[in-house]
Amino acid sequence: MPSPPRIDPAGRWHWLLALGLALAGWLAWPAAAQQPQLNLPRVQLQAGMHLINAQVANTHQQRAIGLMWRRDMAPNEGMLFVFEQPQRQCFWMQNTYLPLTAAFIEDDGTIVNLADMQPLTTDSHCSAKPVRFVLEMHQGWFAKRGIQAGDRLRGDVFTPR
Repeated sequence: MPSPPRIDPAGRWHWLLALGLALAGWLAWPAAAQQPQLNLPRVQLQAGMHLINAQVANTHQQRAIGLMWRRDMAPNEGMLFVFEQPQRQCFWMQNTYLPLTAAFIEDDGTIVNLADMQPLTTDSHCSAKPVRFVLEMHQGWFAKRGIQAGDRLRGDVFTPR
């Protein structure tokens, strides 16, 4: 009868260490996820004569966190969500403390529709048609500047018609 395989004690130690690190990372994830994203790449956009300094969220994880956990934001700052292809985009405000307006934007920079969103809610706010871009700004930012659906934003991320 063959003898059972032997486990190298050093191998067992490495396996336990790896398991412990994985568990520690899993337990720390909620704390890390509750940190606002402040160091994303930025892009400058223009809405008429108004300049926007927008953080760019273009990965799944960056888009999932968005502006969650932010307690403040500069007046002309926002976040531009960039998706791989046009589709109906829907946003909510869970864990988001700032009242925001979402602009759903076509590839050429044309605003399809705007949606005011209240903090800490799970109400869904969706694009009226498929889009690749969503720009979140302080609630009322667009209205105060007379910017509405049909207006076009400018910036290097948008494709001219």
